[in-house]
Amino acid sequence: MTVHFIGAGPGAADLMTVRGRDLVAASPVCLYAGSLVPPEVLAWCPPGARLVDTARMVLDDIVAELVDAHGRGLDVARLHSGDPSVFSAMAEQMRRLDAAGVPYDVTPGVPAFAAAAAALGRELTVPEVAQTVVLTRTSARATPMPPGEDLAALGRSRATMVLHLAVQRIDAVVAELVPNYGADCPAAVVAYASRPDEVILRGTLADIAAQVAEAGIRRTAVIIVGAALTARDFTDSHLYSAARRRD
Repeated sequence: MTVHFIGAGPGAADLMTVRGRDLVAASPVCLYAGSLVPPEVLAWCPPGARLVDTARMVLDDIVAELVDAHGRGLDVARLHSGDPSVFSAMAEQMRRLDAAGVPYDVTPGVPAFAAAAAALGRELTVPEVAQTVVLTRTSARATPMPPGEDLAALGRSRATMVLHLAVQRIDAVVAELVPNYGADCPAAVVAYASRPDEVILRGTLADIAAQVAEAGIRRTAVIIVGAALTARDFTDSHLYSAARRRD
């Protein structure tokens, strides 16, 4: 028996990996967050599978389901939206499974920030403009951020910044980023990336909060800030340059 932590992708069912789909189809138990995982994914579950929506469950109840499946020798597809390596609460589940002697593995998925960048049609790392991407969040209604990981500190590099779980605090986010990035820095918000109801907002730190308020976006959105969003006049990458081919 194995608990399979599976990245369900950003929303569109066809953005789940083939490996993830096959594991779902082979697992008689499936735990998923109903508010985030598309119902089309559940159609891959085998007939008679136990489907457990974890959206309103606490950690103890979730782990109890996993341990119970282990006792019955049943594989579990534990679906997490996006990719489970980022902001998935997978680590605390693994810690408890280790203590209980329950085996598990991890299958990656398409992260929300990648789907958002695709929706924008932008590369987040542009030669001589931005070569670093910071993935972060804010601490409102969540566990506190570690020392030194506040937006003011992270923004000093002016790297491309991607914020998850922060759109409800867009005004505060803008206020914290403007001193480092400037009010005219390009900014974008993508809500429900890859889904039929996807919303794309483009602007600057000066106007993005007003756009979010007007659109009524309150959740399931990614904020992206940085010069890479609008870069046009930049040096070609050395990766495919003629000079590199002569080396």
